[in-house]
Amino acid sequence: MQYRQCPTVLLLTLALSIPPTFAGDSPDLEVVHQIKQEAYQRSEVMETLRMLTDVHGPRLTNSPGIDRAAEWIVAQSKAWGLENAAVEPWGEFGRGWSVQRFSAHLVEPQYAPLIGVPLAFTPATEGVVTGTPVFAPYRSKSGQEAREAELQRFMDEWRGKLSGKIVLLSEPKPLSLALKPAAERLDGSALGSKADFPEPVEPIAIDPENVEYPENDYDKKRFRAHAPTWAWKVLRQQRVELRNRLNQFLGEEGVALVIRPPYKGDGGTVFPSGAGSESLEDPTPPPSISIATEHYNRLVRLVQHGNPVEVEVEVQARFHTEDLLGANVVAEIRGAKKPDEVVIIGAHLDDEGYATGATDNATGCAVMMEAMRILKALDRPLDRTVRMVLWSGEEQGLQGSRGYVANHYGDPRTMQLLPDHGKVSAYYNLDNGGGLIRGIYLEGNDMAKPIFSSWFAPFRDHDTGTVTLRGTGSTDHVPFDDVGIPGFQFIQDPLEYRTRTHHSNLDFYDRAVPADLMQSAAIVATIVYQTANREERIPRKPLPEPWPENLQSLEF
Repeated sequence: MQYRQCPTVLLLTLALSIPPTFAGDSPDLEVVHQIKQEAYQRSEVMETLRMLTDVHGPRLTNSPGIDRAAEWIVAQSKAWGLENAAVEPWGEFGRGWSVQRFSAHLVEPQYAPLIGVPLAFTPATEGVVTGTPVFAPYRSKSGQEAREAELQRFMDEWRGKLSGKIVLLSEPKPLSLALKPAAERLDGSALGSKADFPEPVEPIAIDPENVEYPENDYDKKRFRAHAPTWAWKVLRQQRVELRNRLNQFLGEEGVALVIRPPYKGDGGTVFPSGAGSESLEDPTPPPSISIATEHYNRLVRLVQHGNPVEVEVEVQARFHTEDLLGANVVAEIRGAKKPDEVVIIGAHLDDEGYATGATDNATGCAVMMEAMRILKALDRPLDRTVRMVLWSGEEQGLQGSRGYVANHYGDPRTMQLLPDHGKVSAYYNLDNGGGLIRGIYLEGNDMAKPIFSSWFAPFRDHDTGTVTLRGTGSTDHVPFDDVGIPGFQFIQDPLEYRTRTHHSNLDFYDRAVPADLMQSAAIVATIVYQTANREERIPRKPLPEPWPENLQSLEF
């Protein structure tokens, strides 16, 4: 016998079966349409990018370039009608650095220009340095014990032999043919892989008294999946200490110039390896440059085979110690109903100082600025305040965002939280190059999955809408997540980010794709509008645990 359920009971049953997040999270399609019209037909994103790169790049933190960029952003924000636009100090960063002139040449066995860049935070040469290089390789090793042994070997072998020398400090880099295109779009398979539930891996015990990165592949996978921020901080500190000891040795030996190959790249693309530091307490390395892999390998071969070889290099650079404070750039659209609650968007304004920082990360800044411009131009009511923060010090360890979070929301080391911690709905970050947004990393926040799945629906025609529980690290959403504030990074098409532009000498305006930035700005504006007007905050994961007591004195 069949029973016909009454309509009221049926509706009630359906309502109870729908997850509550679906009920009020359908995107406002009229507003989405208006956002798309503004983003696609009246875009200013490429002009913003041009100003940040051609005019105000490079933008190393505490250099003249980032200072001028910050002043321009404040003025532009005010011109768009944004409120509370200002440069906001977050704490001490250290010295800045900039280049006034650079040239590098092979003189013997016959003349050739050398493609390269001076490495950030290294001093100028004493005029033009000319001479025959010495090949003294300091070899890369895995594991702290092996790196310690290699440093000791290097110092024992070369002590007393490098005064006034030009030093080729690394092994040559073998090259292979590039059989894949430099640019990549994420296809359905790649996006589907990201959307897959993260493969569970067994937790790994990490001793806070002796943090070590595992040697075998399985334990590395476990470490990457479960290691807290404090473990990565310890590993970073270990590498910094070794770098400082190497720089101290090279300085005491009186090295005239260090030449390094890029850590990757070919065809004239230089991805420089690090040399110096912003800290006034760290030893200053000798003048140091990185040259194209092909050119570096040629120098090594000439020296190894005893052929006549001579190079000529000049670096004119200076440190900036006038103001050691780091500062972010902020601007807002004030909310109407809940002005004390905020939705924060951001990208890092600083770069490594080698080109003009286009895809890392002027594109992210330009998209976030364009999203703010769109929302202001539409003049639709926003319940919560929308705040844009463009970060400094990201390249030196997320310093600007960590300082901001500590000043406003709490200390991840002790988990002592400030009153405004509960007033943030979410933080959205853009920092994976200039490619089109294809979805969002949820950092394990499965409560937010149905919300974002709904909000991305109007952009499915761009193959956009991958909502994954997976996380991604090393950028400015991490400090928010570290104190329990929902922090998200968008998934983006890689384009040439890893192959040609990230931290390279070729990261210029020309590598950005206008349509990608326009569409990304529309997506960000839509997600922000929905978040600002959502009845509740974005759901939160449980609060993280404080750091171990013996590590709570570590710097962020």
